[in-house]
Amino acid sequence: MANLLKWWQTMRISWSRYTAYRLNFFLQVIGPAIVFFFIKYSLWSAIFSQEPHKVIQGYDFQGMINYHVWTLIVGLVAQGHTAMNLSEDIRLGRISTYLIYPFNFWEFHTASFFSFQILQFCIALISLGILLAIGVISSLTLSTLCIGFLFCFYVSLFWYLLQYLTGILGFWLEETWMLRVILQIVAGFLSGAIIPLELYPQKFVAFLNYTPFPYLTYYPVKVFSGDYSHLMQAFLVIAFWIGITFVLNHLVWKKGIKNYTAAGM
Repeated sequence: MANLLKWWQTMRISWSRYTAYRLNFFLQVIGPAIVFFFIKYSLWSAIFSQEPHKVIQGYDFQGMINYHVWTLIVGLVAQGHTAMNLSEDIRLGRISTYLIYPFNFWEFHTASFFSFQILQFCIALISLGILLAIGVISSLTLSTLCIGFLFCFYVSLFWYLLQYLTGILGFWLEETWMLRVILQIVAGFLSGAIIPLELYPQKFVAFLNYTPFPYLTYYPVKVFSGDYSHLMQAFLVIAFWIGITFVLNHLVWKKGIKNYTAAGM
């Protein structure tokens, strides 16, 4: 019970930190929908403007817009977390406090992650409401929405572990921001966040299906679209990669903490 209380209080503190600056929070709420409208909607409108009934690999204009609406929502919920604070804690020596407190480093950051996910879920719902209100997407069922969000939360666990891994590499690197940027770019390209995977070579997609990347965006989008045909495959592949990253995190932490000198203290 006492441990649950520590998790709850950490989540409350993290929530307060994330929402402390009202303007920043307001931009977080309206920003995703505005960016979507002025970039992706305008881009695909221009592409389809000359041939309104054109179909690209099974996607007409409305289908392509729906796809990118869901990539926006999936990105908010499944890939919103970053590892910036982890590397800073290591570089500045702040993890020394976690080594003596009963609430350790991993528990603190995981509780903060859960708090962040609740915030991202709220932002995703608001963004979705805005896009529904302006008629960018036409139809939506409650069951599909619930299954889609549950799957996104599941995927976000893998993304968190992957971000955590880049963060604790701060034991050996002064800055890890370049790793995070590279990871974000690679994930965006290989996950189908930029264009649907149907536009990629089939052999390349067949190879990608053994990696975690398509399950970060493309398959969650399919779930939101009502296609559950690959749901079990996606669940198993992500479970496999969650196991791999969890073991790597454990090994890297054990190796790194032996070399830790609290240089920033």
